[in-house]
Amino acid sequence: MFTLWSLIEASLLCLNAICILHEERFLAKFGWGASSAAQVHGFGESPSVKAQVLNLVRSIRTVAKIPLIFLNLVAIIFKLLLG
Repeated sequence: MFTLWSLIEASLLCLNAICILHEERFLAKFGWGASSAAQVHGFGESPSVKAQVLNLVRSIRTVAKIPLIFLNLVAIIFKLLLG
């Protein structure tokens, strides 16, 4: 059954997956490494979609690292207590 808890749990798992991606080991194999997104853009030029996605991954990894620890603990305790 699709509930609010399953939606929260799925988003938590996706955030965990984004946070554990390693640029040199995994993303560089597919051309999504740090060197591929380090292209300098001129003033007024929008960055490519690839660069925007990599910046999003880096920002999620930076901002969500500590809160994810606590959210994972809450999810684990919730699963242990309520099944």
